Amino acid sequence: MTLWNAILVAAIICVALKTLGYLVPARVMDAPRPARIADLLTVALLAALVAVQSLGVGQAITVDARVPAVAVAAGLLLLRAPFLVVVAAAAVVAALLRLWGWAL
Repeated sequence: MTLWNAILVAAIICVALKTLGYLVPARVMDAPRPARIADLLTVALLAALVAVQSLGVGQAITVDARVPAVAVAAGLLLLRAPFLVVVAAAAVVAALLRLWGWAL
C-alpha cells in the first residue's frame, strides 16, 4: 500500500467517524459521563501532541531548546499571561538557547 493510499483510507475513515457522530442522539451526548470523557480526552490528546512535538525527533527522544521553551510557555499560561505573550516568550527562549548553541 502506498502512502497516498493510506492517507486516502485514513481520510475516508475520519469522514465516516464524523458522520457516525452526527447520528448519535443528542440525549446520549448531553449525559454527564460522555461530556466529561470528551473533555478529558481532548486535554489528553493535546498534551500528547505537545509532548511528541517537544521531545520527538524521528523515532528518538531528544532534549533541546524546545523543552525549556515549552516550560516557559506552561509557566506563563499558569500565570494567565496573554497568549501572544506566551508564544513570543517561548520563541525568544528557544531562539536564545539556539543562539548559544543548545539546539540540534
